[in-house]
Amino acid sequence: MSAEKPDRRRALPKPCGELSAGVIEALGSSVGSSMPRMPRDTAPDGRDLQLALHTCYALHYEGFDGVDVGWEWDPGLLGLRASMERQFLEMLRTDAGRDLDLDAELDALLTIRDDDAGVAGFLLEEGQPWQVREYFVHRSVLHHQEADPYAWLIPRLRGRAKAALVAVEFDEFGGGHADRIHQRLYADLLAGAGLDPSYLFYLDAVPAEMLAIVNMMSLFGLHRGLRGAGIGHFAAVEITSSPASRRLVRALERLHADPSCTRFYREHVEADAVHEQLMRREVIGDLLATEPELRASIAFGIRATGLLEDRFSEHVLARWRDNRTSLLIGDRVRARDEFDGPLTNE
Repeated sequence: MSAEKPDRRRALPKPCGELSAGVIEALGSSVGSSMPRMPRDTAPDGRDLQLALHTCYALHYEGFDGVDVGWEWDPGLLGLRASMERQFLEMLRTDAGRDLDLDAELDALLTIRDDDAGVAGFLLEEGQPWQVREYFVHRSVLHHQEADPYAWLIPRLRGRAKAALVAVEFDEFGGGHADRIHQRLYADLLAGAGLDPSYLFYLDAVPAEMLAIVNMMSLFGLHRGLRGAGIGHFAAVEITSSPASRRLVRALERLHADPSCTRFYREHVEADAVHEQLMRREVIGDLLATEPELRASIAFGIRATGLLEDRFSEHVLARWRDNRTSLLIGDRVRARDEFDGPLTNE
């Protein structure tokens, strides 16, 4: 089953707290409507803030049906978003700590042990079809916009760093072939596994831990002052993606998954092995030669990526080991049992 023309449903998400409810209600009104105040007890890592922030960022991507495009640059909404960003960024900086050494962070990315392989390792060793489908759902929120946030980094670089980043992005966007764009390949993966390939279809089922990863990508991409962190995050993804994708290919082969599922991860095994060298030597190397003051920021981006990915893995694995769903039950996902069965679209 091809996802060439998936149903592009882009309804606003369902709120999960006072802050997200206020943002979503405002977006259903005319541009310039009053903004809610951010509750004092709003947790920066809680789903209420992360969903509200994701909803704001989504206006810079494909937006939502029925929402006026003028909201993208509405001063009131941007002011509220800035408050959410400050809380989120402060949490990331605090949790990342001050002992940031770029060489050490890069070396650590290359030394992931087999017994520390996270969700991909679990799926390889003992994953069941329902767990694979849940993982696909979690990552759909990210892969529906894969590589888009990194495009904001391009005008903020020069010389070799810019050229190398564009080379990586060219591959992410299919090398000029629409059917090979990674976002399209992931939509095909979802359809091949019998899931809905529509844009952000499963947003209401995804917990805060996954939303935080996606929001970090947008945060780093949209702010020029965080371009070093954005490069660090992108490098962390490209360096760790190939071995994780290799584990997922083997897991999907073990479960006799639809070929469109393995195709997505095979693409990342091959492409990201090359991207790793481009990011580390050409992008980071050249950037540090011209802007050495960004060293700590790049290291922060790597460290923050690891922190949020670890929290996502802990959330998912804790529930799977207890034989529970890692998703939020609701309209999009009604029960864990609906994800059972062979990994095909039949």
